[in-house]
Amino acid sequence: MVNIQRNKTRSVKIGSITIGDDNAIAVQSMTATKTQDIDATVALVNLMQDAGADVVRIAVDSKKDAAALADIRRQTSANLSVDLQENYRLASVVAPFVDKIRYNPGHLYHHETEKPWQQKVEFIAKTAAEHDCAIRVGVNCGSVDPAKKEKFDPEDSITPMLESAFEHCEYLDAIDFTRYCVSLKDSDPRKVIEVNQRFAESRPEVPLHLGVTEAGMPPDGVIKTRIAFEQLLGHGIGDTVRVSLTVPNSRKGEEIEAGRNIIKDIYAGRVRSVVEFDTNSLNIISCPSCSRVENEAFVDLAVKAITIAVMGCRVNGPGETDDADLGLWCGPNYVNLKKGTAELGAFKYDEILPKLKDELDKLIKTAQ
Repeated sequence: MVNIQRNKTRSVKIGSITIGDDNAIAVQSMTATKTQDIDATVALVNLMQDAGADVVRIAVDSKKDAAALADIRRQTSANLSVDLQENYRLASVVAPFVDKIRYNPGHLYHHETEKPWQQKVEFIAKTAAEHDCAIRVGVNCGSVDPAKKEKFDPEDSITPMLESAFEHCEYLDAIDFTRYCVSLKDSDPRKVIEVNQRFAESRPEVPLHLGVTEAGMPPDGVIKTRIAFEQLLGHGIGDTVRVSLTVPNSRKGEEIEAGRNIIKDIYAGRVRSVVEFDTNSLNIISCPSCSRVENEAFVDLAVKAITIAVMGCRVNGPGETDDADLGLWCGPNYVNLKKGTAELGAFKYDEILPKLKDELDKLIKTAQ
């Protein structure tokens, strides 16, 4: 076994487990069913728990979702995390039924725009404290606060993420709420490594949740994630992890299995990061799905392996396809196609593949 000296982060209790402070690295996943489909969501939560998930995250975007969450809580013993979207006030409705609240700093500016973000975070923190909940500050490359991005070079996607994370940590500390962890995610494993290393250097006491967002389909999605985890966990950085894979719901347990296998290999000295992630070849980015996904056909599109970025919803899709040569983000009836940051239009699901092939052929021709 390899003797890895982990960062001495503070401990954060999440339901029946505790992360940080040399506790076992927790493995997490997220439901991909509609939250209001209570039976399907409970079944998926239990599938993940049976697969060994320490925490299962559920997205809540409305009062109806929150009401469904109460029923879900009664039917499972899993440690539950709620994923808040724009409506931060839902924290007070869902907190009694979960063990952790995850919010994205980049989403806080959407709702009640006249209020400063500090007021919103204070509301979330007070609610969490009242209901014995931890918090995750989840910074995502595709949804960084525009005000932060404007301050830095457009080519620098890492510093705005860091500045956002630092700012929120400082504020939570200032209002005496320290029961939180942070995640900084990108679809590029190299950026995941750099952003988390830089954060850990400045705030080594804060527990980190690691993940390569929209890693894609196995085995490539597992390989991308392994590259990041080996360089981070192998150097003592990281307290919880998720492997985000584009797979059907019935196979979501593979995320847990992959996460545990990577951790086991790292601590046994079986590392594979000598294999380079070739950014000059076709790079498939596809989201792992969640309850925000508006048409599950996006999984079928991703599996065809003919595109570069396939996103399942409107929340992160527009931003997280910007760096792709060709990107798609999916709505209930139409797929939005982009070439870089330029939008090419919205196409029906039975029209998109021929259009995508035409654009891909053009790219290949110009690259020759």
